[in-house]
Amino acid sequence: MTLKALIFDVDGTLAETEELHRQAYNETFAAAGLDWHWSRDDYHWLHRTTGGKERMRHFRDTLGADTPSVAEIADIYARKTARYGALVAGGQLHLRDGVCELIAAAKSAGLRLGVATTTGNPNVDALCRACWGLPAAEIFDAVVAGDDVPNKKPAPDAYVRVLELLDIPAQAAVAFEDSRNGLLSALGAGLRVVVTPSMYTGDEDFSGAECVLPDLRAGSLPEALGLPA
Repeated sequence: MTLKALIFDVDGTLAETEELHRQAYNETFAAAGLDWHWSRDDYHWLHRTTGGKERMRHFRDTLGADTPSVAEIADIYARKTARYGALVAGGQLHLRDGVCELIAAAKSAGLRLGVATTTGNPNVDALCRACWGLPAAEIFDAVVAGDDVPNKKPAPDAYVRVLELLDIPAQAAVAFEDSRNGLLSALGAGLRVVVTPSMYTGDEDFSGAECVLPDLRAGSLPEALGLPA
């Protein structure tokens, strides 16, 4: 079937965002008077839990603590999101190699573009404004964030919803991911998947991916996928 769309994950796929997320979490924890600090080792295993609020609840539960409450976690996460947006706006984020060129080539070829992510819409917009100078809606034809669907990755909900919004079958699209949870989500929606592992996902199992690449530069993309050059 003719390729009609490319669908991208955000964190770790469009850009190496996770260190800025970790910094934003730690600064927000400190500002809230919460005695939490996530090291890189902590974040490595926490990264297996998708969704920021879910990640915080999981960390709390591993400590055997009752606090912060679900409502307090939601408030802290909202403040963390604002802090992350400020860090991104400060110019500390850059697209991964090949991403900008691939998206430009896709637009020139008339392909539609989607986002399927577990992060929040404000984070997607922050990245797009920092890297393209435009809101996400002016770059992508469909954006589905974590709170837009009932179940986050590895459930297929986000990808299924993007396909619905684009009004195309899964066979006419290719997904781009950096993690096993994302891979499983895209596969569950019936998509072919290209994986570019990121800082916290290099040791994960990517069985089922069409290919696993270091980046999305044109020379590394397999011709069989029909991707624009």
